[in-house]
Formats: sequence, C-alpha cells, structure tokens
Amino acid sequence: MIELKDIDPTRPFFSQLEEVDSGTVTVINTFVYPEGEFEAVVEAWRKDSVVMMASPGWISTQLYHGLGSHVLTNVSAWESAAQLRSAFQSKEFQDILPLYPDGTVCYPHLEQKIAVPGVCEA
Repeated sequence: MIELKDIDPTRPFFSQLEEVDSGTVTVINTFVYPEGEFEAVVEAWRKDSVVMMASPGWISTQLYHGLGSHVLTNVSAWESAAQLRSAFQSKEFQDILPLYPDGTVCYPHLEQKIAVPGVCEA
C-alpha cells in the first residue's frame, strides 16, 4: 500500500485540505516507487485518476516521469481544496490506495499560482 509523507512537516497535506475559500489549487504529488513497479504504479494511478476526474471540482491532470529515476509526479488542478478533500476522502478513491505496490511513497502538497512580474502570470 502507498505511504503518504509531507514535504513540509509544518503544513501537512491533510491540514492543507481544510482550507476554506482557497480558490483554485494545484496538487503536486511526487511518487517514489520501488524497482520494477513502474507499470503497477501507473496502473494504480490511472484508476485513482479516473475516480478523481469524475469528482466535482476536478479541472485537469498530468503525469510526469523522472528521467532515469523511480519518480513520478502528478500535477492536478482543482476548483478548491474542499472539492479535492471530498474526492480524496471518497470510498471509491480510498479503495484504490491498497493497489499501489508496497514501498511506494508519495509526497502530496497543495500549491497556488503566483504572479512574478515579467516571468509568469497567476
């Protein structure tokens, strides 16, 4: 089964999901998977993504694979942290988590776009 860890222990992922009136959020979830488990992790991720995509508030999803590494990164946009929380806590989503191979670790974190003058817009 997958293990969730926090990138920033001072602001755990589950507390980020409690944000009220957050506006649009992006969850960046980095997975580190065991040797030989790439296909199993991608298939489990595909199944959990189908559940998320059918949930209210979902906007988009993209999966990235680290070059020559055991790292996958999921970037998903949501209309709000509350809607992501509802999808994450759903029985349908929770039932998929045991499908991830033992030793898979993920580091989810909520982000919001910021504007940097001359570089990027929010």
